[in-house]
Order: sequence, then structure tokens, then C-alpha cells
Amino acid sequence: MSKLTTLILAAGKGTRMNSDLPKVLHKLNNKALIVHVIEQARAIKSDRIIAVIGHRKDLVIKELANQNIEFAIQAEQLGTGHAVQMSEALLKEWEGNILILSGDVPMLSAETLNNMLDLHQNTGSDATVLTTKLDNPHGYGRIVRDNDDTLSRIVEEKDANDDIRQIKEINSGIYLFKKELLFAKLRTVKNENAQNEFYLPDVLPMMVKENFVVSLYLSENSEEIQGINTIEQLQNLEKQFGD
Repeated sequence: MSKLTTLILAAGKGTRMNSDLPKVLHKLNNKALIVHVIEQARAIKSDRIIAVIGHRKDLVIKELANQNIEFAIQAEQLGTGHAVQMSEALLKEWEGNILILSGDVPMLSAETLNNMLDLHQNTGSDATVLTTKLDNPHGYGRIVRDNDDTLSRIVEEKDANDDIRQIKEINSGIYLFKKELLFAKLRTVKNENAQNEFYLPDVLPMMVKENFVVSLYLSENSEEIQGINTIEQLQNLEKQFGD
């Protein structure tokens, strides 16, 4: 396997948590959400771990002082694509693959991530997306496949029409990219969407159009890709974690 940097997106405020504490510092089983994600990155033997932070960054840096990771700063939250771009300077001299994790998805297993890494490697992919199917996919970006079952595009909930909203397969927000291709494509992403943000998934249809290899790894375990957006979700996950 090529060298691997894991990039953890952790800059958001987490408005729906109704707390000024950064979302990724809320605790699950007495451990900050982002620490669970750092442990995922270590479990798959990442060569480097970089957290992209923003909201109350000093608190996050203090909480993670003993984690021996690197930080990139996203001063303005302008979308996931913009967040990834904030790490480019740190990775200027580095070559390999970049795994992108979310700082509020604490339950991903090393088995799933390793399976995704294996698919990426074995197929010679330029990018790989972790997907799953949900009975209620509301709020998630939908995976739109072409007739040959390969990726066509990913449509965010706010930009989806009624037909797209019927799709059950969703984007988990977990990606694997070849570094050079990722940053090259991010420079061309536009923010012409409902949120006026630079979406990371927008690089994928560009890659498809230019005949780069984009793989989809469909996980049958939808529970492990759950993100935490509210205190209620955190409490429910805490109950599951303790069972």
C-alpha cells in the first residue's frame, strides 16, 4: 500500500448540538468524538494524521495535545472541499493516498476502512467512496450510479429533486484519494449550490468525466457510519456503545 495520510475534518461548530463546545469535543464513552476517529486512523496504520480545525481551535488543540497529530486551520467554514484545501501546504512534499474521515463519526471499524483501502489498491483507483444504504436517507448526499453501476455523481440533500431523494444509497463522507489528483481537482471546484460552499464530493464527477477510476465501497453496516449532529443522537449512540 502507498503511504497514507488520514485527514480528519473537524472545523465545524456543530450548531445543532446547542452548545458552544466544538462538536468533535463532545464525549462518547468518556472520550472526545475526534479521539475515537484518531484511533481509527491509527488502527489502519496511517503514516500521518492531520486534523482540520476551526471553531474554537484552541480548545481542540488543548484537548488533543497528547495525541501527536498535526493541525490545519480552516478559519472560515466554507465547505468540505475548502477544509481539505487547508491541508495542502502541510502535504506539499508528501506523496501517497489521503483518507478523509469526519471528526463526528466515531464508530467506523478498522475492518471497514481496511476493506476500502484494499479495494482502492487492488483496483488501481484514483478515488474511492465509502457508501451504505439507509431506509431513511434524509439529510445525506445520494449516490447516483450510471447504468453500468459506476458512480455518476453525488447530490446533496439540499440540491436533490424528488427522484434523487428516493435513492437509498448514501455518501458516508469517507473518501480515499490519490493526493496530487485530489488537490488539482479541488482548485477547480465551484460553490454554485444552495449553501454557496465548496463541496468535496464535487471533485468526483470531474474525475469520472476524465476517465479516472472512481470506486464505490458499499458497506452493509450502516450503523458504523452514523454521524453525530445532535445531543439526542449522541445519547442514543452512548446507549448502543454501552450495550
